[in-house]
Amino acid sequence: MTEEEIHDKNIFMMCEALNFNALSILSNEYIVRNCRPDELDIWKAFPFDEGFNDEFDRFMIDYFQTTYGGNEDLFFTKTLFVCDEKDKPIATCLIWKAYDEFNTIQWFKVLKGCEGKGIGRALLSIIMRDLKPEDYPIYLHTQPSSYRAIKLYSDFGFSLLSGEKFGYRQNDLEECLPILKEFMPEKDFLNLEIIEAPKNIGKILSNQKTFQF
Repeated sequence: MTEEEIHDKNIFMMCEALNFNALSILSNEYIVRNCRPDELDIWKAFPFDEGFNDEFDRFMIDYFQTTYGGNEDLFFTKTLFVCDEKDKPIATCLIWKAYDEFNTIQWFKVLKGCEGKGIGRALLSIIMRDLKPEDYPIYLHTQPSSYRAIKLYSDFGFSLLSGEKFGYRQNDLEECLPILKEFMPEKDFLNLEIIEAPKNIGKILSNQKTFQF
């Protein structure tokens, strides 16, 4: 299997406490700022390395309206861009209270040409270093193709969540573990921790008809 052949599958992770040893500082050649309303189309295209098209655009429009509709000002306040010296966004991330119930890391992405420079770790550090104990646990949804990000999340204190479903979405962890083992360095894979999700998260998600993370 090549990296391009990895199918999108659901992986859920949770962090109960930050590992402060994972934090880093962004190089001064980059700047961090909020996403501006006129940059929404830039933000929508970030997740799609294979090229943004009408289908992806419709998905992102629907997701934006479902998750952030009515709270657009807060979205732009929460959404960070890392920009290069020309003020071009090259990475993004935000923390969002899904369903007004629990905090989630959303849309964490570094453009492919900018990976491997410590940008993602520094951005995630900015997002998480100011969180208070009462902000935890923090959840996220990812895919096996994001195995590099999964390693990073693990460094920060995130664990893989077991369980059959999260809301109406299937948890594909068991199917994804062999993929992660194949593509991750052995040490990083062995450092992954698997825990059971708190029961209250299942109750919250069982009443939802949309997914917000």
